[in-house]
Amino acid sequence: MTFMSIMNSFPLYILVIAGLLFVFALCLVTLKQARQRALELGLSKEEIMGVIKSSALFSIVPSLSVVVGLFSLQAVLGVPWSWYRLSVIGSVSYELIAADMAAIGAGYDSLAALVEVNDPNVAGAVMLAMSLGIIGGVVGCLLLGKSIQTGMASYRAKSGAWGALVMSCFVMALMAVFVPARSIFTGTIATLTLITSALITMAHRWIIKKYKVKWLSNFVMADALILGMVSAVFWNYLIG
Repeated sequence: MTFMSIMNSFPLYILVIAGLLFVFALCLVTLKQARQRALELGLSKEEIMGVIKSSALFSIVPSLSVVVGLFSLQAVLGVPWSWYRLSVIGSVSYELIAADMAAIGAGYDSLAALVEVNDPNVAGAVMLAMSLGIIGGVVGCLLLGKSIQTGMASYRAKSGAWGALVMSCFVMALMAVFVPARSIFTGTIATLTLITSALITMAHRWIIKKYKVKWLSNFVMADALILGMVSAVFWNYLIG
C-alpha cells in the first residue's frame, strides 16, 4: 500500500461522504430555523424564497475557484480528502502549507517529495496535521473573534490614518503567512508563476475599476488559479 492508494482508498471515500452528509444535514436544519425566524419577523414567503434563490445563484460563481483548487489539490492529496477539506472548512493555500509542514516534519524536503516516494506511513500524520491546524482558527474565532473585531474597529476609529495603516500591515502579514518565502524561491518556475498570477489579479482589478464591471470580481481567484497553472506549464516548457 502506498501514500496515494491510502489517500484514494474506498474506506476514505465512505468516511468523507458520511462527514459531508452530516454537514449537509446541519445546513438543512439551520436553513429551516432561519426560515422560521424570518417568518416570525414578518417576512413573506416570497421574500424569503427570493433571498434563497439569489444567495444560491451568487454562491455558484465564487465556488469555481474552489473547484479549480480541488483539481490542483487532488494531484498530491488524492480525491476524497481534498474534496472533504475544501467542502467543509479550509483553503488550497492552507491545506498545502499544513500538508507540506507534516511532510517536512517526517523528514522529506516537501510534500512533493513525499508524494514521489509514496510513503504510506506519513498519510495519517498529513491528514491529522491538516485537521488539527484548522481547528485552532475556528476555536479562536469563537472565543476571541468578537473582541478582536470590536477592538480593531475601535482602534481604527480613534487612530484615524494610523489605524488604517495598522490594519493594512495586518493584512500584509496574513498574505506573508500564506505566501512563505521558501515557496517563492524554490525555483525560477515557481517565482515566475507567482508573478504571473499576481499580474493577472492586478489586471482584473484594473478592468473592474476602469470599466465598472463588478461581476468580474467573482472570477478573479478562479482566473488567477487557472491562468497561473497554465503559465506554470508554459514557463516549464520555455525554461524548464
